[in-house]
Amino acid sequence: MRNNLLLCAFLLLCFGCGDPAVTQQKEAHPYFDLKGYFAGEATRLSRGKPMIHKTVVVNDSTESKDLVIQDWPKELSIFSDADLNKSAWKGLFQVKKTDTLELYTSNNEKVPVKELKVIKRKGRVYGLQVLIRNSNTLYTSSDTLSYFPDSLYDVKKDQQIRLLAEKNYRITGKFK
Repeated sequence: MRNNLLLCAFLLLCFGCGDPAVTQQKEAHPYFDLKGYFAGEATRLSRGKPMIHKTVVVNDSTESKDLVIQDWPKELSIFSDADLNKSAWKGLFQVKKTDTLELYTSNNEKVPVKELKVIKRKGRVYGLQVLIRNSNTLYTSSDTLSYFPDSLYDVKKDQQIRLLAEKNYRITGKFK
């Protein structure tokens, strides 16, 4: 009888709690996992070594060239850094999901990422767009990030520092 009780207790302990790894992952990533997505993209692109036509525009100066990106994690870091799953931001985003769109928005002053759009086609990520705004008494900046796998990525930044001229830059990489 005692052995049966121990066996039942053991089975309840094993099967009654669920998979803690799955539970932790859901709790750790309540929103779209930008950091994980771009880590996967960086690995995939590092292996594929695609040719990129990269254009950099700073104010009115433009430079373009064709190249193979050597450090994709660094190239895509601005996207990864906009990850919504920071513990301090938990619960600060409104979420709307359909079959073709996931929209995450926040009006909280402490959260610089104001919007993330995940555009999907046939259940896969077709494109991502991120809007980031930072503002204080000395500095205002606005970043618009766009990424379309195997097509292009675009980083547009406008910044105004009090008593200095406005600075605008844009980096566009088109996959060839």
